[in-house]
Amino acid sequence: MTDHIRNFCIIAHIDHGKSTLADRLLQLTNTISDRDMMAQVLDSMDLEREKGVTIKASAVRMMYTAQNGDTYELNLIDTPGHVDFGYEVSRALAACEGAILVVDASQGVEAQTLGNLYLALEANLEIIPVINKIDLPSARPDEVAEEIQNLLGTPRDQIIRISAKEGLQVEEVLDSVIKNVPPPAGDANAPLRALIFDSHYDSYKGVVAYIRLIDGRITKNETLLLMASESQFKPVEAGVFVPELKETHELTAGEVGYVATGLKTSQRMPGGRYFDIS
Repeated sequence: MTDHIRNFCIIAHIDHGKSTLADRLLQLTNTISDRDMMAQVLDSMDLEREKGVTIKASAVRMMYTAQNGDTYELNLIDTPGHVDFGYEVSRALAACEGAILVVDASQGVEAQTLGNLYLALEANLEIIPVINKIDLPSARPDEVAEEIQNLLGTPRDQIIRISAKEGLQVEEVLDSVIKNVPPPAGDANAPLRALIFDSHYDSYKGVVAYIRLIDGRITKNETLLLMASESQFKPVEAGVFVPELKETHELTAGEVGYVATGLKTSQRMPGGRYFDIS
Protein backbone atom coordinates (compact mmCIF):
# COMPACT_ATOMS: atom_id res chain seq x y z
CA MET A 1 0.00 0.00 0.00
CA THR A 2 1.27 3.45 -0.93
CA ASP A 3 -1.32 5.51 1.00
CA HIS A 4 1.22 6.48 3.66
CA ILE A 5 4.09 7.31 1.29
CA ARG A 6 4.90 10.84 0.15
CA ASN A 7 7.65 11.56 -2.37
CA PHE A 8 8.62 15.21 -2.61
CA CYS A 9 11.50 17.56 -3.32
CA ILE A 10 12.56 21.05 -2.32
CA ILE A 11 13.13 23.62 -5.06
CA ALA A 12 14.43 27.14 -4.71
CA HIS A 13 16.72 29.82 -6.05
CA ILE A 14 20.30 29.48 -4.79
CA ASP A 15 20.81 30.61 -1.15
CA HIS A 16 17.10 30.76 -0.33
CA GLY A 17 17.56 28.09 2.36
CA LYS A 18 16.68 24.83 0.67
CA SER A 19 19.46 22.73 2.24
CA THR A 20 18.90 24.34 5.65
CA LEU A 21 15.21 23.40 5.49
CA ALA A 22 16.19 19.84 4.60
CA ASP A 23 18.42 19.78 7.70
CA ARG A 24 15.55 20.92 9.93
CA LEU A 25 13.20 18.28 8.48
CA LEU A 26 15.76 15.58 9.24
CA GLN A 27 16.03 16.79 12.82
CA LEU A 28 12.29 17.18 13.30
CA THR A 29 11.64 13.59 12.17
CA ASN A 30 14.54 12.27 14.29
CA THR A 31 16.13 10.87 11.14
CA ILE A 32 19.39 12.36 12.39
CA SER A 33 20.06 12.99 16.06
CA ASP A 34 21.14 16.40 17.30
CA ARG A 35 24.50 14.86 18.21
CA ASP A 36 25.14 13.68 14.64
CA MET A 37 23.68 16.76 12.96
CA MET A 38 25.88 18.99 10.80
CA ALA A 39 25.08 21.80 8.40
CA GLN A 40 24.00 20.79 4.88
CA VAL A 41 23.87 17.12 5.84
CA LEU A 42 22.56 16.07 2.41
CA ASP A 43 25.45 17.80 0.66
CA SER A 44 27.97 14.97 0.83
CA MET A 45 30.29 16.12 -1.96
CA ASP A 46 33.34 18.09 -0.78
CA LEU A 47 32.73 20.70 -3.47
CA GLU A 48 29.16 21.21 -2.25
CA ARG A 49 30.35 21.95 1.27
CA GLU A 50 33.15 24.19 0.05
CA LYS A 51 30.89 26.28 -2.19
CA GLY A 52 27.74 26.02 -0.04
CA VAL A 53 25.54 24.90 -2.94
CA THR A 54 23.82 21.62 -3.75
CA ILE A 55 25.12 20.05 -6.96
CA LYS A 56 23.87 16.46 -6.99
CA ALA A 57 20.39 15.32 -6.05
CA SER A 58 20.33 13.47 -2.72
CA ALA A 59 17.57 11.42 -1.21
CA VAL A 60 16.57 10.51 2.32
CA ARG A 61 13.71 8.58 3.93
CA MET A 62 12.04 10.10 6.98
CA MET A 63 9.37 8.55 9.18
CA TYR A 64 6.92 11.06 10.64
CA THR A 65 3.85 10.71 12.85
CA ALA A 66 1.24 13.23 11.72
CA GLN A 67 -1.42 15.01 13.73
CA ASN A 68 -3.91 12.24 12.89
CA GLY A 69 -1.68 9.71 14.65
CA ASP A 70 -0.68 7.86 11.48
CA THR A 71 2.98 7.33 10.61
CA TYR A 72 4.08 8.30 7.11
CA GLU A 73 7.11 7.44 5.01
CA LEU A 74 8.40 10.71 3.59
CA ASN A 75 10.99 10.46 0.82
CA LEU A 76 12.78 13.77 0.35
CA ILE A 77 14.84 14.31 -2.77
CA ASP A 78 17.08 17.35 -2.33
CA THR A 79 17.73 19.07 -5.65
CA PRO A 80 20.24 21.68 -6.86
CA GLY A 81 19.15 25.31 -6.83
CA HIS A 82 21.88 26.75 -9.03
CA VAL A 83 21.02 27.59 -12.64
CA ASP A 84 23.82 25.38 -13.96
CA PHE A 85 22.21 22.23 -12.58
CA GLY A 86 18.75 22.37 -14.14
CA TYR A 87 19.14 18.89 -15.64
CA GLU A 88 19.70 17.37 -12.19
CA VAL A 89 16.58 19.16 -10.97
CA SER A 90 14.41 17.80 -13.80
CA ARG A 91 15.60 14.22 -13.18
CA ALA A 92 14.76 14.44 -9.49
CA LEU A 93 11.32 15.97 -10.14
CA ALA A 94 10.35 12.91 -12.18
CA ALA A 95 10.66 10.81 -9.01
CA CYS A 96 8.25 13.00 -6.99
CA GLU A 97 4.59 13.88 -6.67
CA GLY A 98 5.10 17.17 -4.85
CA ALA A 99 7.54 20.04 -4.42
CA ILE A 100 8.18 22.52 -1.63
CA LEU A 101 8.90 25.88 -3.25
CA VAL A 102 11.15 27.88 -0.92
CA VAL A 103 11.30 31.66 -1.35
CA ASP A 104 13.55 33.99 0.64
CA ALA A 105 11.49 36.48 2.69
CA SER A 106 13.90 39.32 1.87
CA GLN A 107 14.83 38.46 -1.74
CA GLY A 108 11.42 37.35 -3.00
CA VAL A 109 10.80 35.44 -6.21
CA GLU A 110 13.95 35.32 -8.36
CA ALA A 111 14.93 33.93 -11.75
CA GLN A 112 15.78 30.40 -10.70
CA THR A 113 12.72 30.30 -8.46
CA LEU A 114 10.69 30.61 -11.65
CA GLY A 115 12.87 28.22 -13.63
CA ASN A 116 12.56 25.43 -11.09
CA LEU A 117 8.87 26.15 -10.53
CA TYR A 118 8.09 25.80 -14.23
CA LEU A 119 9.96 22.47 -14.31
CA ALA A 120 7.87 21.27 -11.35
CA LEU A 121 4.62 22.38 -12.97
CA GLU A 122 5.59 20.63 -16.22
CA ALA A 123 6.10 17.47 -14.15
CA ASN A 124 2.56 17.92 -12.72
CA LEU A 125 3.78 18.21 -9.15
CA GLU A 126 1.71 19.58 -6.28
CA ILE A 127 3.39 22.86 -5.23
CA ILE A 128 3.66 23.87 -1.56
CA PRO A 129 4.94 27.47 -1.32
CA VAL A 130 7.04 28.33 1.73
CA ILE A 131 8.48 31.72 2.71
CA ASN A 132 11.81 31.24 4.51
CA LYS A 133 14.07 33.52 6.58
CA ILE A 134 11.23 35.41 8.25
CA ASP A 135 13.64 36.05 11.16
CA LEU A 136 15.81 38.42 9.10
CA PRO A 137 15.53 42.17 9.80
CA SER A 138 15.14 42.72 6.05
CA ALA A 139 12.31 40.19 5.75
CA ARG A 140 9.17 41.36 3.96
CA PRO A 141 6.94 38.26 4.15
CA ASP A 142 3.69 40.07 3.29
CA GLU A 143 5.09 41.43 0.03
CA VAL A 144 6.67 38.09 -0.87
CA ALA A 145 3.39 36.31 -0.08
CA GLU A 146 1.66 38.62 -2.54
CA GLU A 147 4.29 37.79 -5.18
CA ILE A 148 3.66 34.09 -4.67
CA GLN A 149 -0.11 34.58 -4.74
CA ASN A 150 0.18 36.37 -8.08
CA LEU A 151 2.41 33.59 -9.37
CA LEU A 152 0.54 30.50 -8.15
CA GLY A 153 -2.85 31.74 -7.05
CA THR A 154 -2.27 30.42 -3.52
CA PRO A 155 -4.05 32.68 -0.98
CA ARG A 156 -1.55 34.67 1.07
CA ASP A 157 -2.87 33.35 4.38
CA GLN A 158 -2.27 29.76 3.23
CA ILE A 159 1.42 30.26 2.44
CA ILE A 160 3.62 28.81 5.18
CA ARG A 161 6.10 31.22 6.76
CA ILE A 162 9.16 29.74 8.43
CA SER A 163 12.71 30.26 9.57
CA ALA A 164 14.58 27.09 8.67
CA LYS A 165 17.67 28.38 10.46
CA GLU A 166 15.78 28.93 13.73
CA GLY A 167 13.38 26.00 13.25
CA LEU A 168 10.29 28.24 13.39
CA GLN A 169 7.06 26.63 12.15
CA VAL A 170 8.91 23.97 10.16
CA GLU A 171 6.52 21.27 11.38
CA GLU A 172 3.77 22.96 9.35
CA VAL A 173 5.74 22.09 6.22
CA LEU A 174 5.65 18.35 7.00
CA ASP A 175 1.94 18.46 7.81
CA SER A 176 1.29 20.27 4.52
CA VAL A 177 3.27 17.64 2.59
CA ILE A 178 1.13 14.87 4.08
CA LYS A 179 -2.10 16.77 3.46
CA ASN A 180 -1.45 18.09 -0.05
CA VAL A 181 1.05 15.82 -1.81
CA PRO A 182 -0.74 12.80 -3.31
CA PRO A 183 0.53 9.30 -2.51
CA PRO A 184 2.39 7.63 -5.37
CA ALA A 185 0.52 5.48 -7.84
CA GLY A 186 1.88 2.02 -8.50
CA ASP A 187 1.16 -1.68 -8.18
CA ALA A 188 3.55 -3.81 -6.13
CA ASN A 189 2.25 -6.93 -7.90
CA ALA A 190 2.82 -5.59 -11.42
CA PRO A 191 6.03 -6.18 -13.44
CA LEU A 192 8.94 -4.13 -12.15
CA ARG A 193 9.55 -0.61 -13.48
CA ALA A 194 11.96 1.74 -11.73
CA LEU A 195 13.21 5.20 -12.66
CA ILE A 196 16.89 5.99 -12.13
CA PHE A 197 17.28 9.64 -11.11
CA ASP A 198 20.94 9.62 -10.05
CA SER A 199 23.89 7.34 -9.32
CA HIS A 200 27.34 7.24 -7.80
CA TYR A 201 30.24 4.80 -7.96
CA ASP A 202 31.36 2.71 -5.00
CA SER A 203 34.60 0.73 -5.24
CA TYR A 204 33.00 -2.23 -3.40
CA LYS A 205 29.42 -2.14 -4.69
CA GLY A 206 29.96 -0.80 -8.20
CA VAL A 207 27.47 1.70 -9.61
CA VAL A 208 24.83 2.56 -7.00
CA ALA A 209 21.64 3.65 -8.75
CA TYR A 210 19.22 6.01 -6.97
CA ILE A 211 15.76 4.85 -7.96
CA ARG A 212 12.06 5.50 -7.61
CA LEU A 213 10.01 2.33 -8.02
CA ILE A 214 7.06 2.85 -10.32
CA ASP A 215 5.65 -0.69 -10.16
CA GLY A 216 6.66 -4.06 -8.76
CA ARG A 217 9.30 -4.83 -6.18
CA ILE A 218 13.06 -5.40 -6.00
CA THR A 219 14.99 -8.00 -4.01
CA LYS A 220 18.58 -9.18 -4.28
CA ASN A 221 17.47 -12.49 -5.79
CA GLU A 222 16.21 -11.10 -9.10
CA THR A 223 18.09 -10.45 -12.32
CA LEU A 224 17.50 -6.89 -13.50
CA LEU A 225 17.76 -5.38 -16.96
CA LEU A 226 19.05 -1.87 -17.61
CA MET A 227 16.81 -0.72 -20.43
CA ALA A 228 19.25 1.83 -21.93
CA SER A 229 22.22 -0.53 -22.41
CA GLU A 230 20.42 -3.88 -22.05
CA SER A 231 22.93 -4.84 -19.35
CA GLN A 232 21.77 -7.59 -16.98
CA PHE A 233 22.84 -7.83 -13.36
CA LYS A 234 21.88 -9.20 -9.97
CA PRO A 235 21.84 -6.51 -7.29
CA VAL A 236 24.66 -6.62 -4.79
CA GLU A 237 22.45 -4.74 -2.36
CA ALA A 238 19.17 -2.82 -2.24
CA GLY A 239 18.03 -0.39 0.38
CA VAL A 240 17.06 3.13 1.42
CA PHE A 241 18.75 6.38 2.40
CA VAL A 242 18.45 7.33 6.08
CA PRO A 243 20.47 9.36 4.93
CA GLU A 244 23.36 6.88 4.82
CA LEU A 245 22.74 3.73 2.77
CA LYS A 246 20.81 1.10 4.74
CA GLU A 247 20.16 -2.33 3.24
CA THR A 248 16.57 -3.57 3.32
CA HIS A 249 14.91 -6.85 2.38
CA GLU A 250 13.07 -5.33 -0.57
CA LEU A 251 11.82 -2.14 -2.20
CA THR A 252 8.24 -1.91 -3.42
CA ALA A 253 6.16 0.31 -5.71
CA GLY A 254 6.12 3.98 -4.75
CA GLU A 255 9.29 3.85 -2.66
CA VAL A 256 12.58 5.66 -3.19
CA GLY A 257 15.84 3.83 -2.56
CA TYR A 258 18.99 2.50 -4.15
CA VAL A 259 20.29 -0.58 -5.92
CA ALA A 260 23.99 -1.48 -5.81
CA THR A 261 24.55 -3.05 -9.21
CA GLY A 262 28.11 -4.34 -9.05
CA LEU A 263 28.66 -2.79 -12.50
CA LYS A 264 31.92 -1.02 -13.28
CA THR A 265 32.14 2.75 -13.47
CA SER A 266 32.31 2.65 -17.27
CA GLN A 267 28.71 1.43 -17.17
CA ARG A 268 27.48 4.34 -15.03
CA MET A 269 23.74 4.69 -15.32
CA PRO A 270 22.42 7.89 -16.87
CA GLY A 271 19.63 9.54 -14.92
CA GLY A 272 16.15 9.44 -16.34
CA ARG A 273 16.47 5.85 -17.58
CA TYR A 274 14.53 2.78 -16.52
CA PHE A 275 15.31 -0.79 -15.72
CA ASP A 276 13.10 -3.82 -15.55
CA ILE A 277 13.16 -7.47 -14.55
CA SER A 278 15.03 -9.52 -17.14
